[in-house]
Order: sequence, then C-alpha cells, then structure tokens
Amino acid sequence: MTPSVTTRPLDSERDVRLVRDLLVATHPLVPAGWNWEVRRWDGTVFHNADPRWEAHVRGKVQLWEAAGALVGAVTTEGGGDAHLQLHPGFRHLEEEMVAWAEAHLARQVADGRLLSIFVFDDDADRQAVLSSRGYERGAAGGVTRRQRMAEGSLPPRPVLPAPYVLRTVRADDLEDCGRVADLLNAAFGRTFHSAVEFQNFTRMAPCYRADLDLVAAAPDGTLAAYVGIAWDDLNRHATFEPVCAHPDHRRHGLARALMEEGLHRLASLGAVDVTVETGDQLAANELYDSLGFEEVRRGQWWQRTF
Repeated sequence: MTPSVTTRPLDSERDVRLVRDLLVATHPLVPAGWNWEVRRWDGTVFHNADPRWEAHVRGKVQLWEAAGALVGAVTTEGGGDAHLQLHPGFRHLEEEMVAWAEAHLARQVADGRLLSIFVFDDDADRQAVLSSRGYERGAAGGVTRRQRMAEGSLPPRPVLPAPYVLRTVRADDLEDCGRVADLLNAAFGRTFHSAVEFQNFTRMAPCYRADLDLVAAAPDGTLAAYVGIAWDDLNRHATFEPVCAHPDHRRHGLARALMEEGLHRLASLGAVDVTVETGDQLAANELYDSLGFEEVRRGQWWQRTF
C-alpha cells in the first residue's frame, strides 16, 4: 500500500538538513545527475554574502513527505528554473511537483511566464510529463561525466609549470577568499562573486573540505586557476565544482594539474567515484575526457511559456 503523501514549504533549518539528507540517501539509488549533488544544494544555501539560509530558500522550496519521511523537493537556483529532487519510489509525484513549480517559480518574460526544467535524454517518463503540460525541448544542454576511482589508474602526481605554485585556499583569510572571488568573476565573466560570499561557503557548507580546495598561485599572489572539490563522506563521492583558470593564465595546464592533484587526494580518502557536470563547452569536456571521466548522461533544458 502506497503511503499517503503531504506537501508543505521548507520553513526551518531542520528542513534544510532534510533536503540534504534526501540527496545523500538517494545517491546510490538513482542514475548520476538524477538529483543534485550535495555541492549544488550547499552552494544554493551557503554560497552567499548573506549567511541566513532563509534569504535563499524560504519561499522557494516545496517538500513532499510520506510516513514522516522526506521523499521529494522542488528546488530552484532563482532564474525561473525548477529542479525535482525525488526518491525513485515516488515518481508518481512528478506532475504535482511540476505544477507547483509553474505556480511559484516561473519568471516573467515579455509574452508571459517562463519555466525551465532540465531533463536527461534517457528519462522518457519525465519527458512525457513535461510534454503533456506543453513543454518543449530547448537547445541548451548539459553533460554529466563520472570516473569510478577503482576502475582506472591515477595520473602522475602533477608538477605545476614555473612560476606557478600549487596550494590550498586560505579560507580563514578574507583577502585570499577575495582572490578566489576575483578569479571566479574573471573566469566565468561575472561580477557578483565576493570574498564574504566565498568565505561563508567555506565556513558553513558541510561538503567543504579545505584540503580539497586547490589553487594555482601566480608570483604576484593572484590566483591563476582554481578547482573546488566537494565531498560526500557517507557515499565516498566527490564533485569537481568549479574548475576554472583565469583568462590571462590559460593554456598552461593549470586546471588539469589541479584536477590531477585532486584525484590523488580523493584516492587517499577512499573515494568511490567522482563526477563533474558541464554544459556543451568543447574545451572543458575534452579536458575531462582526457582525465578518464566518461560521459554517462546528457540532457537539455525543457521550457514552457504560459
């Protein structure tokens, strides 16, 4: 007999932990990318200049519970997007979850309201739900790559080309956090990253480990490349996020070297597997392929204007 399901908004710090627990518990039960990695949830809640969780998820996340346990949640990154985090035994909730997202998360556009939902190409059931509600597959896509640590040999321990130095981020030093923020802004063409935002993440995100936060430092003290590795200790699973090099320091193999060092550190922790997610950027995907990451799933954003 299927237990009755109730739904309610996320409304407490305990609820924040429950969503994270759902992601951890379902990781071994579902295909890669089915639900968010813990890094993405921790980033949504904690990678912000305002340290209050309420400012980032209250009113934006809806929960579904069965027999007192969390079985589903709709989350967002705030741009008219919806992401279904779901126990695989409760797929019958997907249409209800999408309907909630349409009512609460769509953004205003010139000709109405727009909602975007990412769907993997092999997920015919979710595609059917969206098609029945008038969604269409868009052009923008994404790729999930995975490396099973036990199946491949580690690359050689990297040696950074002179004059760069490999070190970890000094998270207690706000100035060094500012260097990371400057690098993120330059690498991704952004302006919103700040030292406080990054430091809040290092202090509050459960997935953060200082020994897995790697940078290549230039002689003038600025940062030339950065690779963050989030750690899920229960599943012994890691996520590379982000991977970037400053535009002025590209084509020196710095991001590759940091990833190679990260793989060695993960092996010493007993990691089982590691994933990295990208868009369709050819250069990035060629790097990941060369390091032994295999494409396991590919998908597109589906959209509906109503």
